[in-house]
Amino acid sequence: MARIVGTVSRGIRAPIIRQGDDLAKIVVTSVLEAAKEEGFALRDRDVVGVTEAVVARSQGNYASVDAIAQDIRTKFPGGTFGVLFPILSRNRFAICLRGIARGAEKIYLMMSYPSDEVGNHLVSLDQLDEKGVNPWSDVLTEEEYRRLFGKNPHPFTGVDYVEYYRSLMEEEGAQVEIIFANNPKTMLEYTDQVLTCDIHTRARTKRLLKAAGAKTVLGLDEILTAPVQGSGYNENYGLLGSNKATEESVKLFPRDCEPFIRAVQQGLYEATGKRVEVMVYGDGAFKDPVGKIWELADPVVSPAYTEGLVGTPNELKLKYLADNQFAALSGEELRQAISDYISKKPKDLKGTMETQGTTPRRLTDLLGSLCDLTTGSGDKGTPIVLIQGYFDNYSD
Repeated sequence: MARIVGTVSRGIRAPIIRQGDDLAKIVVTSVLEAAKEEGFALRDRDVVGVTEAVVARSQGNYASVDAIAQDIRTKFPGGTFGVLFPILSRNRFAICLRGIARGAEKIYLMMSYPSDEVGNHLVSLDQLDEKGVNPWSDVLTEEEYRRLFGKNPHPFTGVDYVEYYRSLMEEEGAQVEIIFANNPKTMLEYTDQVLTCDIHTRARTKRLLKAAGAKTVLGLDEILTAPVQGSGYNENYGLLGSNKATEESVKLFPRDCEPFIRAVQQGLYEATGKRVEVMVYGDGAFKDPVGKIWELADPVVSPAYTEGLVGTPNELKLKYLADNQFAALSGEELRQAISDYISKKPKDLKGTMETQGTTPRRLTDLLGSLCDLTTGSGDKGTPIVLIQGYFDNYSD
């Protein structure tokens, strides 16, 4: 019988994970119990994704606001510095900003506009057009911003982030001056000590600042790269990828994930004899077309994955084949011809016409996005995702 189901993505429920839990064992047990209960079998090249949140939680990779403040004081001993290009997020950045401000005397906060790096808007493009403001050249003070645009609460959260970030820093005793600009070198008109908080553009921002004469340039990825008074840390990403845990602590991006994914892969192999691929995933790499928010606030979609997930899809476009090579065929003859063509495709289709319209992204970014959408961000209780049939094609 022909298979009529392609890719299937299942959210797998698991216990609430706590620090010290044997997460690999929990993942293996949860997947096997789901397979038994739902009546499906694991196959080679199935994919098990585990959200970074429970990996970090099982590791106990947390840090306090005080730990952030102490690291800031060590790295900016003068106490006055610029905080450049923060994203607008209560969950992702506000608690980090509290720690930064606690370790500072004066902060020059420079916000990009009309939106932050991941698409949260301070103002709309229409508002800029109406006021004749050029975001690529115009530098605005907070007073000028308010005179031109007034209050602009976030459409989803209702938060006025300019007001929120100012009040948060002042609560921690820091003096604050807020500027709106998009050229990172503008910050050097105020201070040559800079903490850049952008995520995916951070390497370029650091390069530009250093070339322009900044004396100290650090990124969020260089804060808490080592323990501070026994805190958690991430040697590769620092505070990038962190989330608010409590009003006084953050959960950091997980570290040392390789042993974990190997243990899950081996545990499933021992139980089933199948070679399953395993990945840790964070934010999906997709953009909301309505809110204009790019989901990827983590430094990477996946910090760790097994070898079978390296690379990009090597796929043919079915509609191109049907409309071109096999335009004269139909029915069973068309199905068989396309199946034969796919089964004989070369291992590298890059640049061929038959691939146009396929998705040339890394497998981990595609699969991580599917996992993120499947598991959700709320109360579904499915921190594990099982994807089956992803590597199948029409000829299988």
